Amino acid sequence: REIGGDKVDVESLAKGYQDPHFVDAKPIYITKLNRADILVYNGLDLEVGWLPILVTGARNSNIATLNSPGNVDASRFLTYVLDVPTGPVDRSMGDVHPRGNPHYMLDPGNGLLVARGITEKLSEIDPENAAYYEENYRNFEKLLELKTGEWAKELAPYKGTKVVSYHKNLDYFTRWAGFEDAGFIEPKPGIPPTPSHVAALIKKMEAENVQLVLASNYYPQKTPRIISEKTGAVFLSIPTSVGGEEGVNTYFDLFDAIIGQITSALEG
Repeated sequence: REIGGDKVDVESLAKGYQDPHFVDAKPIYITKLNRADILVYNGLDLEVGWLPILVTGARNSNIATLNSPGNVDASRFLTYVLDVPTGPVDRSMGDVHPRGNPHYMLDPGNGLLVARGITEKLSEIDPENAAYYEENYRNFEKLLELKTGEWAKELAPYKGTKVVSYHKNLDYFTRWAGFEDAGFIEPKPGIPPTPSHVAALIKKMEAENVQLVLASNYYPQKTPRIISEKTGAVFLSIPTSVGGEEGVNTYFDLFDAIIGQITSALEG
Protein backbone atom coordinates (compact mmCIF):
# COMPACT_ATOMS: atom_id res chain seq x y z
CA ARG A 1 0.00 0.00 0.00
CA GLU A 2 2.86 2.39 0.81
CA ILE A 3 4.50 1.81 -2.57
CA GLY A 4 1.48 1.25 -4.77
CA GLY A 5 -0.70 4.04 -3.39
CA ASP A 6 -3.88 4.61 -5.37
CA LYS A 7 -2.55 2.59 -8.33
CA VAL A 8 -3.05 -0.74 -6.53
CA ASP A 9 -5.80 -2.60 -4.70
CA VAL A 10 -4.20 -4.55 -1.84
CA GLU A 11 -5.75 -7.33 0.21
CA SER A 12 -4.08 -9.49 2.84
CA LEU A 13 -5.15 -13.12 3.09
CA ALA A 14 -3.33 -13.62 6.40
CA LYS A 15 -4.48 -11.11 9.00
CA GLY A 16 -2.03 -9.53 11.45
CA TYR A 17 -3.75 -11.08 14.46
CA GLN A 18 -3.34 -14.62 13.06
CA ASP A 19 -0.42 -17.01 13.38
CA PRO A 20 0.88 -16.87 9.77
CA HIS A 21 1.87 -20.54 9.92
CA PHE A 22 -1.78 -21.53 10.29
CA VAL A 23 -4.32 -19.67 8.15
CA ASP A 24 -7.59 -21.24 7.05
CA ALA A 25 -7.44 -21.88 3.30
CA LYS A 26 -10.92 -20.50 2.62
CA PRO A 27 -12.45 -21.08 -0.84
CA ILE A 28 -13.06 -17.33 -1.23
CA TYR A 29 -9.27 -16.86 -1.23
CA ILE A 30 -9.07 -18.95 -4.42
CA THR A 31 -11.41 -16.48 -6.12
CA LYS A 32 -9.31 -13.53 -4.95
CA LEU A 33 -6.08 -15.17 -6.15
CA ASN A 34 -7.67 -15.98 -9.50
CA ARG A 35 -8.06 -12.24 -10.12
CA ALA A 36 -4.66 -11.16 -8.77
CA ASP A 37 -2.04 -9.49 -10.93
CA ILE A 38 0.59 -9.93 -8.19
CA LEU A 39 0.91 -12.25 -5.20
CA VAL A 40 3.44 -11.03 -2.64
CA TYR A 41 4.22 -13.53 0.09
CA ASN A 42 6.76 -13.87 2.88
CA GLY A 43 8.47 -17.04 1.66
CA LEU A 44 11.00 -19.21 3.52
CA ASP A 45 8.12 -21.71 3.86
CA LEU A 46 6.15 -19.52 6.30
CA GLU A 47 2.93 -20.06 4.31
CA VAL A 48 3.73 -23.58 3.12
CA GLY A 49 0.85 -25.13 5.09
CA TRP A 50 -1.92 -23.15 3.38
CA LEU A 51 -0.88 -20.94 0.44
CA PRO A 52 0.29 -23.47 -2.23
CA ILE A 53 -3.06 -25.26 -2.34
CA LEU A 54 -4.82 -21.92 -2.85
CA VAL A 55 -2.45 -20.88 -5.65
CA THR A 56 -2.96 -24.22 -7.40
CA GLY A 57 -6.72 -23.88 -7.10
CA ALA A 58 -6.68 -20.33 -8.44
CA ARG A 59 -5.39 -21.41 -11.89
CA ASN A 60 -3.88 -17.97 -12.47
CA SER A 61 -0.86 -17.95 -14.78
CA ASN A 62 0.21 -14.56 -13.34
CA ILE A 63 1.08 -16.14 -9.99
CA ALA A 64 1.16 -19.91 -10.57
CA THR A 65 4.89 -20.56 -10.13
CA LEU A 66 8.08 -18.87 -8.98
CA ASN A 67 8.77 -17.97 -12.60
CA SER A 68 5.37 -16.34 -13.14
CA PRO A 69 5.53 -12.55 -13.65
CA GLY A 70 3.34 -11.76 -10.65
CA ASN A 71 4.69 -14.36 -8.18
CA VAL A 72 6.75 -12.38 -5.65
CA ASP A 73 8.58 -14.28 -2.91
CA ALA A 74 9.68 -11.35 -0.75
CA SER A 75 12.44 -13.37 0.91
CA ARG A 76 14.40 -13.16 -2.36
CA PHE A 77 15.13 -9.51 -1.58
CA LEU A 78 16.97 -10.27 1.68
CA THR A 79 20.70 -10.02 2.28
CA TYR A 80 20.77 -12.36 5.30
CA VAL A 81 18.62 -15.08 6.88
CA LEU A 82 18.86 -16.26 10.49
CA ASP A 83 18.70 -19.82 11.85
CA VAL A 84 19.47 -21.66 8.62
CA PRO A 85 19.90 -25.35 9.58
CA THR A 86 23.36 -26.76 8.88
CA GLY A 87 22.25 -30.37 8.57
CA PRO A 88 19.20 -32.50 7.72
CA VAL A 89 15.84 -31.28 9.04
CA ASP A 90 13.15 -33.64 10.34
CA ARG A 91 9.95 -33.35 12.38
CA SER A 92 11.73 -34.35 15.61
CA MET A 93 13.31 -30.89 15.58
CA GLY A 94 9.89 -29.20 15.74
CA ASP A 95 8.69 -26.59 13.27
CA VAL A 96 12.13 -25.84 11.85
CA HIS A 97 12.19 -24.11 8.46
CA PRO A 98 14.79 -25.69 6.13
CA ARG A 99 15.62 -22.35 4.47
CA GLY A 100 15.88 -20.38 7.71
CA ASN A 101 13.82 -18.23 10.05
CA PRO A 102 10.98 -16.63 8.04
CA HIS A 103 10.05 -13.82 10.46
CA TYR A 104 12.46 -11.35 8.91
CA MET A 105 10.12 -8.35 8.68
CA LEU A 106 10.78 -7.59 12.36
CA ASP A 107 14.11 -6.08 11.32
CA PRO A 108 13.24 -2.70 9.74
CA GLY A 109 16.27 -2.97 7.45
CA ASN A 110 14.60 -5.96 5.84
CA GLY A 111 11.41 -3.97 5.47
CA LEU A 112 13.31 -1.50 3.31
CA LEU A 113 14.75 -4.29 1.14
CA VAL A 114 11.28 -5.74 0.59
CA ALA A 115 9.90 -2.29 -0.25
CA ARG A 116 12.64 -1.87 -2.87
CA GLY A 117 11.82 -5.26 -4.38
CA ILE A 118 8.10 -4.51 -4.51
CA THR A 119 8.84 -1.16 -6.17
CA GLU A 120 10.83 -2.88 -8.90
CA LYS A 121 8.15 -5.53 -9.45
CA LEU A 122 5.32 -2.97 -9.69
CA SER A 123 7.41 -0.89 -12.11
CA GLU A 124 8.07 -3.97 -14.23
CA ILE A 125 4.40 -4.94 -14.46
CA ASP A 126 3.05 -1.37 -14.71
CA PRO A 127 5.85 0.65 -16.37
CA GLU A 128 3.57 3.64 -17.06
CA ASN A 129 3.47 4.36 -13.32
CA ALA A 130 7.11 3.48 -12.55
CA ALA A 131 7.98 7.07 -11.56
CA TYR A 132 5.02 7.14 -9.17
CA TYR A 133 6.12 3.91 -7.46
CA GLU A 134 9.70 5.17 -7.23
CA GLU A 135 8.57 8.41 -5.59
CA ASN A 136 6.50 6.47 -3.05
CA TYR A 137 9.48 4.26 -2.32
CA ARG A 138 11.71 7.30 -1.71
CA ASN A 139 9.14 8.71 0.70
CA PHE A 140 8.93 5.36 2.48
CA GLU A 141 12.72 5.15 2.66
CA LYS A 142 13.05 8.65 4.15
CA LEU A 143 10.40 8.05 6.78
CA LEU A 144 11.80 4.62 7.70
CA GLU A 145 15.30 6.10 8.06
CA LEU A 146 13.92 8.80 10.35
CA LYS A 147 11.87 6.37 12.42
CA THR A 148 14.71 3.83 12.66
CA GLY A 149 16.89 6.52 14.21
CA GLU A 150 14.16 7.34 16.74
CA TRP A 151 13.62 3.68 17.61
CA ALA A 152 17.35 3.06 18.04
CA LYS A 153 17.58 6.03 20.40
CA GLU A 154 14.65 4.74 22.47
CA LEU A 155 16.18 1.26 22.70
CA ALA A 156 19.77 2.39 23.37
CA PRO A 157 19.51 2.41 27.21
CA TYR A 158 18.37 -1.22 27.16
CA LYS A 159 21.07 -2.78 24.97
CA GLY A 160 22.01 -6.21 26.26
CA THR A 161 18.65 -6.81 27.98
CA LYS A 162 18.05 -10.53 28.37
CA VAL A 163 14.77 -11.67 26.86
CA VAL A 164 12.78 -14.90 26.91
CA SER A 165 10.42 -15.31 23.94
CA TYR A 166 7.59 -17.75 23.38
CA HIS A 167 8.64 -18.68 19.81
CA LYS A 168 11.67 -17.94 17.63
CA ASN A 169 9.67 -15.43 15.58
CA LEU A 170 11.28 -12.53 17.49
CA ASP A 171 14.89 -13.42 16.64
CA TYR A 172 15.25 -10.70 13.99
CA PHE A 173 13.80 -8.07 16.30
CA THR A 174 15.92 -8.96 19.34
CA ARG A 175 19.06 -9.06 17.17
CA TRP A 176 18.29 -5.65 15.67
CA ALA A 177 17.33 -4.16 19.05
CA GLY A 178 20.54 -5.37 20.69
CA PHE A 179 18.80 -7.70 23.15
CA GLU A 180 20.16 -11.06 24.26
CA ASP A 181 18.02 -14.17 23.79
CA ALA A 182 17.97 -16.02 27.11
CA GLY A 183 15.66 -18.84 26.14
CA PHE A 184 12.34 -19.83 24.61
CA ILE A 185 9.11 -20.99 26.20
CA GLU A 186 8.67 -23.58 23.46
CA PRO A 187 11.25 -26.36 23.97
CA LYS A 188 11.43 -26.66 20.17
CA PRO A 189 9.77 -24.38 17.58
CA GLY A 190 6.06 -25.16 17.39
CA ILE A 191 6.16 -27.65 20.30
CA PRO A 192 4.02 -26.68 23.35
CA PRO A 193 5.99 -26.19 26.58
CA THR A 194 6.19 -29.08 29.04
CA PRO A 195 6.18 -28.61 32.83
CA SER A 196 9.80 -29.78 33.07
CA HIS A 197 10.93 -27.33 30.40
CA VAL A 198 9.09 -24.46 32.08
CA ALA A 199 10.62 -25.33 35.47
CA ALA A 200 14.13 -25.39 33.98
CA LEU A 201 13.50 -22.11 32.16
CA ILE A 202 12.30 -20.42 35.37
CA LYS A 203 15.43 -21.57 37.18
CA LYS A 204 17.63 -20.24 34.36
CA MET A 205 15.79 -16.90 34.30
CA GLU A 206 16.21 -16.46 38.05
CA ALA A 207 19.92 -17.28 37.83
CA GLU A 208 20.46 -14.80 34.98
CA ASN A 209 18.04 -12.12 36.24
CA VAL A 210 15.98 -12.07 33.04
CA GLN A 211 13.62 -9.09 33.15
CA LEU A 212 11.46 -9.49 30.04
CA VAL A 213 9.19 -12.18 28.57
CA LEU A 214 7.73 -11.58 25.08
CA ALA A 215 5.11 -13.39 23.03
CA SER A 216 3.21 -12.55 19.88
CA ASN A 217 -0.38 -11.84 20.83
CA TYR A 218 -1.68 -14.83 18.83
CA TYR A 219 0.27 -17.32 20.99
CA PRO A 220 -1.09 -18.86 24.24
CA GLN A 221 -0.75 -16.40 27.11
CA LYS A 222 -1.18 -18.62 30.18
CA THR A 223 2.32 -20.10 30.42
CA PRO A 224 4.16 -16.79 29.78
CA ARG A 225 2.07 -15.17 32.53
CA ILE A 226 2.90 -17.96 34.98
CA ILE A 227 6.62 -17.64 34.17
CA SER A 228 6.37 -13.88 34.65
CA GLU A 229 4.72 -14.28 38.04
CA LYS A 230 7.26 -16.87 39.19
CA THR A 231 10.32 -14.85 38.14
CA GLY A 232 9.20 -11.24 38.53
CA ALA A 233 9.98 -10.57 34.86
CA VAL A 234 7.61 -8.37 32.87
CA PHE A 235 5.44 -10.22 30.37
CA LEU A 236 4.33 -8.40 27.21
CA SER A 237 1.90 -9.76 24.63
CA ILE A 238 2.81 -7.78 21.53
CA PRO A 239 1.63 -7.42 17.93
CA THR A 240 4.16 -8.75 15.44
CA SER A 241 2.40 -7.98 12.15
CA VAL A 242 0.57 -4.99 10.74
CA GLY A 243 -3.05 -5.31 11.82
CA GLY A 244 -1.99 -7.28 14.89
CA GLU A 245 -3.91 -4.99 17.20
CA GLU A 246 -6.10 -1.91 16.96
CA GLY A 247 -4.17 1.13 15.74
CA VAL A 248 -1.38 -0.87 14.10
CA ASN A 249 -2.22 0.01 10.52
CA THR A 250 1.25 0.56 9.00
CA TYR A 251 4.75 -0.85 9.25
CA PHE A 252 5.72 2.25 11.25
CA ASP A 253 2.81 1.75 13.66
CA LEU A 254 4.00 -1.80 14.27
CA PHE A 255 7.47 -0.81 15.49
CA ASP A 256 6.07 2.15 17.42
CA ALA A 257 3.79 -0.27 19.28
CA ILE A 258 6.41 -2.94 19.98
CA ILE A 259 9.16 -0.54 21.03
CA GLY A 260 6.80 1.66 23.01
CA GLN A 261 5.53 -1.26 25.06
CA ILE A 262 9.00 -2.68 25.68
CA THR A 263 10.70 0.59 26.66
CA SER A 264 7.77 1.55 28.94
CA ALA A 265 7.99 -1.81 30.70
CA LEU A 266 11.76 -1.75 31.12
CA GLU A 267 11.73 1.87 32.27
CA GLY A 268 9.13 0.98 34.87
